[in-house]
Amino acid sequence: MSTLAITNAGTVLSGDFESPVIADVDTVITEDGVITAVGRRSDLADLVEAADVVIDAQGSTLAPGLIDSHCHVVLGDYTPRQKTVDFLASYVHGGITSVISPGEIHAPGRPHSAVGVKALAIAAKTCFDNFRPGGMRVHAGAVVLEPALTEKDFADLQDAGVHLAKFGFGRYEDPSDGVDQVRWAQQHGITVMCHSGGASIPGSKPITPEHLLKLAPDVCGHVNGGPTSLDQAGVDVIIEQTEMALQLVQAGNLKSSVRILRKAYEEGRFHRIVIGSDTPTGTGVMPLGVIKTVAELSSFSGIDPAQIWAAASGNNARTWGLPSGFVRQGAAADLVVMDAPWGSTADDALGALAIGDIPGISAVVTDGVVRGLLSRNTPRAARLATARPEMTHLAGGH
Repeated sequence: MSTLAITNAGTVLSGDFESPVIADVDTVITEDGVITAVGRRSDLADLVEAADVVIDAQGSTLAPGLIDSHCHVVLGDYTPRQKTVDFLASYVHGGITSVISPGEIHAPGRPHSAVGVKALAIAAKTCFDNFRPGGMRVHAGAVVLEPALTEKDFADLQDAGVHLAKFGFGRYEDPSDGVDQVRWAQQHGITVMCHSGGASIPGSKPITPEHLLKLAPDVCGHVNGGPTSLDQAGVDVIIEQTEMALQLVQAGNLKSSVRILRKAYEEGRFHRIVIGSDTPTGTGVMPLGVIKTVAELSSFSGIDPAQIWAAASGNNARTWGLPSGFVRQGAAADLVVMDAPWGSTADDALGALAIGDIPGISAVVTDGVVRGLLSRNTPRAARLATARPEMTHLAGGH
């Protein structure tokens, strides 16, 4: 049994957009990878003193780790798209503690047969169940929907534990022809994300609002463009006439994402906003892809950065049924300590995000284990978390 205490936080973000900052709290206790207590150090002093590891946040901000809801994994910590190794471990240094696969579509020679797409999804899911690069959780094995898949295939996938699917890269003459596969997937407990907008890579096709209305997936993938956005009227139809999650990504159209975010916020649909990077793609490998998106959306929209952070943590967790994404008792202990970057005009992490500065990360925790101190990818934090006992092997930074 291992215990961790993170204490002396100046601000604690909840991951819940409705109450994004937890008042009168400065300490979190974790045990065997789960958050067991959230409160004041004065009330939890015995637990802090007894913890195997203590992180002192030095008055900076404690938040749930970011969840990248659109990260193109394949197998191992390697992206064939950009021929880069260890990119996932690097994403952890950007505050990303979990990623969700939108289909292992970058696998060389990607199959299209029913047996092939099933095998790839099951293999990816099973491999990443046993492999946590940099300590992150990789929710992989998203079956790419193909015309060859039957209802029995989805029962097989459900039995194998596959709970993700992606529509938009199958060999359909018309995207509307995929309605049966989308419904079968949903009936078997599989969350379906659908490509939207223009074609992103060879093998994909433009998917219009009309297609999306017929397909009715659970998640409208990169509704702000991946990278080419839908027209404004079409996006409004998706927002107003469906209940799909609305995914905003870094590798999309920023102008479109700001407009979508504001509209959703003003119309009481913020719970549907989820954030991802949509990398690695032609846009590249981006360890700061999610936190950069949070900073951009916070600074351009004027919406509370704590709520935007929740869209990249708790909203993702709710949409995909994940164990992390919140700072609350019973949630997975995937956490980030951060502060305004050294030299910023802001006083803390939320202030930095509000003006478009990327916060400095000084500790990343996943599964209750400290994975890094002094991020090698973000700017240096003005206030640096410290650890007891010392963990000099994790403090390499830049």
